[in-house]
Amino acid sequence: MAVFEVVNELALKVTARPGDVIFTKAGAFVGGQCMGPKNYIFEKVLLGPQGNPMQAMFGQIMRRLTGENLPLMKVTANGESITYYANRAQHVVAIRLQPGEALNVESENILAFTADCNYSVRFLASGIISQKGLMTSTLRGTGPNSFAAILVDGNPMVLDNRKDGSTLEVDPDAMVAFIGADPQFKTDLSWRNLIGQASGESYMMEWASHNPAAVIYQPNERSGGISVGID
Repeated sequence: MAVFEVVNELALKVTARPGDVIFTKAGAFVGGQCMGPKNYIFEKVLLGPQGNPMQAMFGQIMRRLTGENLPLMKVTANGESITYYANRAQHVVAIRLQPGEALNVESENILAFTADCNYSVRFLASGIISQKGLMTSTLRGTGPNSFAAILVDGNPMVLDNRKDGSTLEVDPDAMVAFIGADPQFKTDLSWRNLIGQASGESYMMEWASHNPAAVIYQPNERSGGISVGID
């Protein structure tokens, strides 16, 4: 089975055996090694990773309509090999999902995942003001070899309330991925926004104590959202 490891924080190392299949962000391959001739094959994924053509086409339409589309490349190992993947020197986090466990992640932050992960897009209802959060890509573990690798701008940070029942808040433009309950969307709009006296933190994704989750976020916020105010 294919195994994911992080190398130097900035690259993904995939150790594969004959018959292993992974999906990666198109163009993310940076190097590879195998005994004898090259034994891994790259193929552009035209519709989606689903085996059923109709499901793949529906998934492609959904991803394009929701802005969660990710150009994918299929990598098939025909022998034992080690390949490496990276994207613009972003930090990489490798996660092993248990069967049935779901990783909710922004499509632009997906680097790679194994064939044991079911890739889909779903409605999250949390991005009314921010450019992110309304829809999310989901990688759900379906077997013992469910690995996913995600990209983070800067060193990844984690908030987790699954043990202590605390309340978590994350800016949607800094949120990368989460495992667990869906967040609520909190806004703090008032007359101050109209006169340019707002704090700049008017919308948040919130996980209350009864919504246990682990959230990965980054120190570099995406540019986007709506600025409400009068200069």
